[in-house]
Amino acid sequence: MGVGKTSLATMLSEKMGGQALLEDVEENPFLLNFYQNPRKYAFQTQVFFLLRRYNLTAELAQIDLFSRVTVSDFLFDKDRIFARINLEDEEYWLYEQLFQILRKRIMPPDLVIFLQAKTDVLVDRIRRRNKKYERAISHKYLDRINQAFNEFFFHYTDSPLLVVNASEIDFVRNPGEFEDLMAHIQAMKSGTQYYVPMSRKK
Repeated sequence: MGVGKTSLATMLSEKMGGQALLEDVEENPFLLNFYQNPRKYAFQTQVFFLLRRYNLTAELAQIDLFSRVTVSDFLFDKDRIFARINLEDEEYWLYEQLFQILRKRIMPPDLVIFLQAKTDVLVDRIRRRNKKYERAISHKYLDRINQAFNEFFFHYTDSPLLVVNASEIDFVRNPGEFEDLMAHIQAMKSGTQYYVPMSRKK
C-alpha cells in the first residue's frame, strides 16, 4: 500500500503501448468495515479480494498476449500474504483450500516487479493521499504487511523478479529515473535482479 504499484503499471503500459490491468481496491464492500473492526470482517474481506483478483487475472486468458503487452498492478499470490496475517487459523485453513483451487488455473507472469520501501515511507505516502478507507491503518499493521511481503519475495521463484528500492526513487516526477528503470525492466531475462535508482549510483 502506497508504494506506487498503480502509478508504475499505468506508466509502463503507456510506454510499451499495452494495456493496464488495475484492481479497484475500494470496490470491496467490506474493506472500510475491516479497518474499523478487523476481527469481524477479515474473512469476508479476504475472500472478496481473492475472487476479484482471480476474475481479473482470468481476463488475461481472453487477451491476445502475443500482440499486446499487459501490465498488472497486482500479483495473484499477494492476497495470500494478507490472508495469513488477517485471518485466524481456522479461517485461513478454509481460505487456503479455495486459494489452491484457484491458483492452479493462474499462469505465472512473464516478469514480476517488487517495489520495496521502508514502512515509514509507506505511512507518509498513505497519509498524503488521504483515502478514507486507509485512515485507520496503523503503523504496526503496515509494518507487519511490509515484512511479510519482503519474506515472500525473498523466496519467490515462479517468475523473473526485479526488486526496486522504491524508497529512493520517484519515477512519477522524474522522467530520467523512469527511463532508467524502464531500461532495466526491458533487459530482464531470468532470475532475481535488484534495481538501484540513479540517485544512488553517484
